[in-house]
Amino acid sequence: MTTLRINGKDLQVDADPSTPILWALRDTLGMTGTKFGCGAALCGACTVHLNGQAIRSCVTPISAAAGQKITTIEAVTDGSDKVGKAVHEAWVKHDVAQCGYCQSGQIMSATAFLKTVTPGKLPSEAEIDSAMAGNICRCGTYVRIRAAVADAAKALA
Repeated sequence: MTTLRINGKDLQVDADPSTPILWALRDTLGMTGTKFGCGAALCGACTVHLNGQAIRSCVTPISAAAGQKITTIEAVTDGSDKVGKAVHEAWVKHDVAQCGYCQSGQIMSATAFLKTVTPGKLPSEAEIDSAMAGNICRCGTYVRIRAAVADAAKALA
């Protein structure tokens, strides 16, 4: 048994310590907001936060997360996270999602990025592109993603 702190709650996961966080979330705990994309940490669909940092849950074992704070898309978009709420609202406003498959990972990366931006500073397009570079959108909504991140940054400034 491994105890994981997920979205502020300690949850018991009965799985091999080498099990990726992604599968503990989806298969063991039924939290399906985090998506499986490539399984090799290349696409970003599986992004969650570990102690506030965006990580790829498809390659991070639960043993590396024991005693750490895991935050998933469910918590970032429930309205209790100020930055996550601004990002989620901007995503809707800019109609970012097309097929929607990558969007939880995109929102998680955008939220982690905006939490690192100095309050009152608006990130440049290049900074946004750099922060979001590890997330692939098969539908190609990159222009809308960039606009939503910039809009969320303005809302938070």
